[in-house]
Amino acid sequence: MSETVEFNQPSVFHDIPVVDVDTHLTEPADLWLSRAPARLRERVPQVKEHDGALSWVIDRDRYMGPAFSSSAVRRDGSKAPGAEFLSLPFEDLTHAAYDPKARIAFMDQAGITAQLVYPNVLGFGGHKAMVADPEIRLLSTQIYNDAMMEIQAESDGRLFAMALMPWWDVDEAVRELERCQQMGLRGINTNPDPHSHGLPELGDPHWHPLWEKCVEYDLPINFHIGASDESQSWFSAGCWPSHDADKQIAYGATAVAISNFRVLANILLSGFLDRFPTLKIVSVESGVGWIPFFLECLEYQMAECAVKLKSTPKEVFQRQIYACSWFERENIVASARALGVDNVLFETDFPHPTCLYPDALTYIADGAAGFTTEERRKIYGGNAIRVYNLPL
Repeated sequence: MSETVEFNQPSVFHDIPVVDVDTHLTEPADLWLSRAPARLRERVPQVKEHDGALSWVIDRDRYMGPAFSSSAVRRDGSKAPGAEFLSLPFEDLTHAAYDPKARIAFMDQAGITAQLVYPNVLGFGGHKAMVADPEIRLLSTQIYNDAMMEIQAESDGRLFAMALMPWWDVDEAVRELERCQQMGLRGINTNPDPHSHGLPELGDPHWHPLWEKCVEYDLPINFHIGASDESQSWFSAGCWPSHDADKQIAYGATAVAISNFRVLANILLSGFLDRFPTLKIVSVESGVGWIPFFLECLEYQMAECAVKLKSTPKEVFQRQIYACSWFERENIVASARALGVDNVLFETDFPHPTCLYPDALTYIADGAAGFTTEERRKIYGGNAIRVYNLPL
């Protein structure tokens, strides 16, 4: 089977610049080695044998995860089912997983105008780098951001990097935001649980300098699922030990998708977004259908507990929080309208195991057909262009 897969864009998406707000680039083995200064080359992320298996390590021997297990799409165009993706060698991965030119060619075939890009190796929120010392953490983060911003600049407005923040040091985070902003940054990506590492919670004034810069540059703050040790723990917590590997993956992918329930609840209960009413928050890869229930539930429980804030959770959400949908089609119209069609974005999560593949737009076309033309233009492109200030 050829890696080139032909798609026919469904008519409901004609004349819509479809924006996919959550994808990942599988980092090549030399991404950090080729850019690190000689004196630190042994300590930046690289692929080595660890406990008998090829793995990503940092700071010489600190384990971060299996090598190249971030793509389930094979070079022959097929998709690995269940847990099989964990053992795919790099040479079996689709070129579009790691090569920007191949990615753009795939997007052309799939009818997708632009994609936002997130990391793998350092963790979705940079949390896996915490096993290294601050110098290596910062260098690794900056090298990743440099590489992604280079890809963004070379993609001719097709790929947009969501820069990782060195969140363990808010002053460094502000400096890194400024540095990346000068390179064309469209959004930041950070850890939702810094308090797990002895830092203040996100609602604390400690973070105000970072939020103020995001407001100044109109940069959304992305909270990707699994972007902290606490969020990632949802992948396995509670799963019956008798389930085989494929069932564990199905359980984990479901549980971690809704792990942002906890993240959003804490953000809303803190009330700090009332202080920054133009700050944009994006809940990435968490779906949409559960959020109307979540907001109604939270408001009910707040009333029961006499918790009073300046704005209600739904008011705050509709003012400045956005959610991303990928597989939802049966109830997507009702869910989006209940939440607010201005607050819903579209993603595929390509090339991760849960991604919409091979033909994302055909998969969701029947559900998308239930929207009005104006609603569809917003959800599948216009909202993302507005939220991320994309030059499309």
